[in-house]
Amino acid sequence: MSEILAPAMAAIAFPDIDPVIFSLGPFSVHWYGLGYVVGILFAWWYGKKLISKPRLWANNTPPMKANDLDDFVLWAALGVVLGGRIGYILFYDLGRYINHPLDIFKVWEGGMSFHGGLLGTTLAMILFARSRKIKVFSMIDTIAAGVPVGLGLVRVANFINGELWGRITDVPWGMIFPTGGPFVRHPSQLYEAALEGILLFTVLALLIFYGRKLKSPGFIGGAFITGYGLSRIFVEFFREPDAQLGYLYGGWLTMGMILSIPMVVIGLLVLLRARNPEVSTGR
Repeated sequence: MSEILAPAMAAIAFPDIDPVIFSLGPFSVHWYGLGYVVGILFAWWYGKKLISKPRLWANNTPPMKANDLDDFVLWAALGVVLGGRIGYILFYDLGRYINHPLDIFKVWEGGMSFHGGLLGTTLAMILFARSRKIKVFSMIDTIAAGVPVGLGLVRVANFINGELWGRITDVPWGMIFPTGGPFVRHPSQLYEAALEGILLFTVLALLIFYGRKLKSPGFIGGAFITGYGLSRIFVEFFREPDAQLGYLYGGWLTMGMILSIPMVVIGLLVLLRARNPEVSTGR
């Protein structure tokens, strides 16, 4: 007991933030849901800003028009929600949903997978791009550039909800989460928010505005996939695995790692494929 209480006394207090922003009768707005909405809207707004700057693109020609992104918002939302939900069911808790199939529709109870959302959104981008005769890789680049902001916001919302906490630790910034028992744990949600959100967005912005990598179709998308995969694998060493899965091998390998390793491989292949068709001069 003393081994638990000693580090617990030194833990940083978990902030008491209500996961519900406000309620109107039976309708409630949660930080988690708001993170998704703001993330999608930011990616839409940021994408429109990028295509409004012809100098960023090959031959000074944006790959699409602003109204194309307006029309894609619904496609993106469906890809994120359906892909995220289906991915969680298949990757993380299939047994539960086989035994209780009606739980599939209980989205208010949580259960979303980034990897599933990525697959769903990628499929939406491919189908939409082909329907509008837009280069698929340029479409992916445009959307991927702003996605880290939404990722960061959702991870902060995970932190507010006191979920997806990290492994037991004795670091001075450890916290005791309401649902994590009496143990001091890594605030791994904030690690992810910093790496997948702030850092990844910054790196992509530098590649876009200083490296002019939107001129190389696929480069930004490849950098995003690689960056996310590496960030997720790193954080998985500090994040507690899902209780229903646990460690898959050797007391360290998690489902998050298994799903992220192919992302890194695919991302690197996309980066190798990308070519710079135009040498940019000036800014």
